[in-house]
Amino acid sequence: MFKRLAIVFILGFFTVFCSAQQVRPAKSSEIYRELKTLKHLPKVLYLAAHPDDENTGLLSWLINDQNVETGYLSLTRGDGGQNLLGTEQGAALGLIRTHELLEARKLDGAQQFFTRAIDFGFSKNTDDTFKQWDADSITADVVWVIRKFRPDVIICRFPPTAAAGHGQHAASAVVAEKAFKLAGDQTAFPNQLKYVNVFQPKRILWNTFRFGSTNTTAENQLKATVGQYDAQLGMGYGELAGLSRSLHKSQGAGTQSVAGVRTEYFSPVLGDQAKATLFERIPMNWSDRGINDIDELIDITLLSFDYNHPDKSLHGLLMLRKKIAELQDVNLRKDKLAAIDHIILSCTGFMGEVVTNQAEAIAGDSYNFRLNVIARASAPVLLEQVNWINQTDNLNRRVSGDSLLTIERKIQIPAGAGLTEPYWLEKPAKNAATFSVTNDTLIGLAENESALNVVLSLKIGTEQFKVKLPLSFKKLDPVKGDVVEQLRIVPALGLSFAEPVYFAREKEGLAVTLRLKATKSINYGKVDFKIGNVIIKSFTGINLPENTVTIKDFLIPAEDLSKIKTSQNKLEAVFSAEQNTFTKGQVLIQYPHLPSLQYFVPASTWLLKGDIKVLAKKVGYIQGAGDLIPEFLSQAGLQVDVLTEADILNPAKLATYDAIVTGVRVINTEKRIKNWQPALKAYVENGGTMVMQYNTTQDMALQDFGVYPFTISSKRVTEENAAVKFLNPNHKLLNYPNKITAQDFNGWVQERGAYFADQWDNRYEPLFEMNDTGEEPLKGSTLYAKYGKGNFIYSPLAFFRQLPAGNVGAARLFFNFISAGK
Repeated sequence: MFKRLAIVFILGFFTVFCSAQQVRPAKSSEIYRELKTLKHLPKVLYLAAHPDDENTGLLSWLINDQNVETGYLSLTRGDGGQNLLGTEQGAALGLIRTHELLEARKLDGAQQFFTRAIDFGFSKNTDDTFKQWDADSITADVVWVIRKFRPDVIICRFPPTAAAGHGQHAASAVVAEKAFKLAGDQTAFPNQLKYVNVFQPKRILWNTFRFGSTNTTAENQLKATVGQYDAQLGMGYGELAGLSRSLHKSQGAGTQSVAGVRTEYFSPVLGDQAKATLFERIPMNWSDRGINDIDELIDITLLSFDYNHPDKSLHGLLMLRKKIAELQDVNLRKDKLAAIDHIILSCTGFMGEVVTNQAEAIAGDSYNFRLNVIARASAPVLLEQVNWINQTDNLNRRVSGDSLLTIERKIQIPAGAGLTEPYWLEKPAKNAATFSVTNDTLIGLAENESALNVVLSLKIGTEQFKVKLPLSFKKLDPVKGDVVEQLRIVPALGLSFAEPVYFAREKEGLAVTLRLKATKSINYGKVDFKIGNVIIKSFTGINLPENTVTIKDFLIPAEDLSKIKTSQNKLEAVFSAEQNTFTKGQVLIQYPHLPSLQYFVPASTWLLKGDIKVLAKKVGYIQGAGDLIPEFLSQAGLQVDVLTEADILNPAKLATYDAIVTGVRVINTEKRIKNWQPALKAYVENGGTMVMQYNTTQDMALQDFGVYPFTISSKRVTEENAAVKFLNPNHKLLNYPNKITAQDFNGWVQERGAYFADQWDNRYEPLFEMNDTGEEPLKGSTLYAKYGKGNFIYSPLAFFRQLPAGNVGAARLFFNFISAGK
């Protein structure tokens, strides 16, 4: 670990400000809270496994009532979770959930950290978890965050026992305890010490809880009263917590904003035990450290603070800054200088941005930008210098009087500028459970810091400041108004397949579709289609106009496909033009509650070939939480119609479909399903085939959603390679049109399935038996019933993960399901 040196930008006692895409002043109430936090010295690190695991009520109280710096360390980015907003899974979902956490942190004020751990889905215990996660590397990441953030108190959300309810939850507590012991050890992870010093937190505690029927609290535990009303917020901390947690929209984690106080409970884990408060025997303020003059200056500033004219505090704040700059404690000095400099800049009413009307840019090209700067303080702010990346202007211009200063410049993006994408997705993951991070000093960060900035040199009073303004894209949205986002660096050409899976049929050519996004004009380009190192087919003479997206079909002849001998293949596309090679496509994620998110993936798709039969021709699909099943079935040559309510309530329309498939979690997300159920049962009774994917036990629109009664549970099989026993090998669904064998359950990803049926009417027939290691066999992974003339199948097997991943066996089984009526 820590093999590659980071570039260290040393500014002495200067501070570099960079907040999102603009530097803007905090509100007066926020400045006042920052001043109170400046007075307090402790830090708290809250630690759990996933986004939305954190106790937002406690975080809100620690930051806004106790006024202590607080961070949340989520071991993962939630990559293995479910998505109620769209079809994104895996890395894309992790990126969404990362930014939902960041939006939540904007509300409650906490800092956000992560490790390299990948959420690989539900696990039942720590043994299962540490089969996937490397405990040493995850512990090293937590130690790194502790040494950088330097918390006095660490609070775990979960215990290291089965009471945690999830193997990754329990593992987060195991890792936290190890890291607590090692963070102050000079011999532990010594490569980190090139950048940070060892640090030993005072104590680590477990924030006990009541979750459903599980109550781990006790009246003899350490207690804290939280949820108080805060007049500056206009709400209680519990209400703020509800707003913060409700930003986890992809998880459907909307939470009530509950007013009123409540009690939080804590059980000691390691370190110095506290009896009365979280911060016992920890210096709370500067006077506790024997630095009385700084405490006195902060108190005077707080007493005289004018909410309408925060700039009146500048004289005292600049004096305070000089005192802090003289501190001998390097880490304390660095933290508190950054804090007071943010306060000072806010008190001047400073706003700065560097914007262009281009959303995307190419390294090496030049673009027109506008620098907008304004300050509102009565005392002037002097703009001494502007470093435009490729040139420097000495200005010595006064910025005051609430007058906007605008300077226009053409800026060349450095030729070596990297593509805009999250640092943890730049390289392929080490394995299914660990991200590959090439620059180790980035570990822990929620996202990359901007690499392209205009740097302003300011003078406020007699003090020097530097402010970094990231190159940004600004537009006027007719609904949202001004939208300011990160300028995205993209390649001159991006390419991607239109579909995640294609089917190659015997003696037939294969039509594949590429999406070609040209930011520059391309002449006489060439595309090679490859499997491994073998080029299957090449196409030349491709011309693409500048700033266009071209959807282009390519027909790979049958004789070229005959070179392919295996059933599951990764087909890659490589585009070359003018001695440049392009192999990646842009993934752009845009939701109203998030900024535009971008990363790049290799241009590849799954090519399935071989003995894969499907007899159904026309399928109706009822949307649930979002999956890629319709696209998969379309590529298999089926007609797939997404059904509307009018379609479902029209018996003649339903009768035209060979099968109806429901999307994942349809019972949870589609409240109208209760009204549709009679029509769907009638469709089956009259000879139709209905395949229902998994639903959860939370927020169900109806309980009786089968043709005969059955109930679902939280039971699951998380081991994707768990053995599968066929309960009736001669059943039609296991033999027609594809003969299903144990080999068809090879190569599954993440899990077998979740939310298995646990009780059912005896007219249902279970098809499989499977279980995780050491557990009782489960028979509820697939239920089949004949109902009238038709067929009903409930299968919580994870088809929504397997089919887009190109799993041939899962495809063969699913095709048997939808062909049941043939």
